[in-house]
Amino acid sequence: MKKYDLDTNTLVLAYSNGYFPMPHPETEEICWFHPDTRAVMPLDSMHVSRSLRRRIKKSDYQVTIDKSFAEVMKACADRKDTWINAEFLRAYNELHLLGLAHSLEIWHGGLLTGGIYGVSLGGAFFAESKFHRQTDASKLALYHLVEQLKRDNFEILEVQFITPHLRSLGVIEVSSEDYQTRLAVSIRKECRFGKSHASNS
Repeated sequence: MKKYDLDTNTLVLAYSNGYFPMPHPETEEICWFHPDTRAVMPLDSMHVSRSLRRRIKKSDYQVTIDKSFAEVMKACADRKDTWINAEFLRAYNELHLLGLAHSLEIWHGGLLTGGIYGVSLGGAFFAESKFHRQTDASKLALYHLVEQLKRDNFEILEVQFITPHLRSLGVIEVSSEDYQTRLAVSIRKECRFGKSHASNS
């Protein structure tokens, strides 16, 4: 794998045109994906179960933005099968330093128990991965990400490939053509992720 494969300019150009990278599982060569259907979370229709709603109302956790980006990425990579290798950690931390990648963290008693990270361009947010160390912590992260994107007037939350878990939360699939049309409009918006954030106490 060559360092320039994931340089900042290449990543921004790729996301702006509907592509995202993953390494080949055997060679770690960078592969660029542009699926025929794309998984997106409609920002006005996330499915919040009764149990999750009770968890949200309990408010015994804290939500932060960009407090521990590197730690969130490392936690997302801490699993048996992951594409988040050292090169991805380097590249996305560089995007974070430039204000183009962000994390949202969930804390319980001062401990990081869940989080999500992704890339932000204009009014589009491209979620890369999430994790939990406590029941429902990753769902809390996704819920608060959606709420934050709504407050910041974003248009699209893209989550790459659909899974049964994501579908149960309200994620839908759209055609590549539809996604490209919405993406082209979204990235021209002037949005700043996290500008209206207020942490839970």
